[in-house]
Amino acid sequence: MTYGEIAAAAGSPRAYRAVGNILSLNYDPRIPCHRVVRSNGALGNYNRGPLEKARMLQKEGILCREHRGSYVKIRSRGTLFP
Repeated sequence: MTYGEIAAAAGSPRAYRAVGNILSLNYDPRIPCHRVVRSNGALGNYNRGPLEKARMLQKEGILCREHRGSYVKIRSRGTLFP
């Protein structure tokens, strides 16, 4: 799911940056905010660091690779991402 998709589901499709700001304050491990990515497939930021976000996603079976200094999500359940 992307930051924009969460914003749209909340009724404010242009509030994707607000979604990112709210999720950056989440330290509750029961809320899987590490699964939220940017619309271009980049992982985006994470309050425990991008390496930890990539590690957690890989542990869940989502393949990630480094591209131009940041991680991108490339495959999830057989689906390719840009």
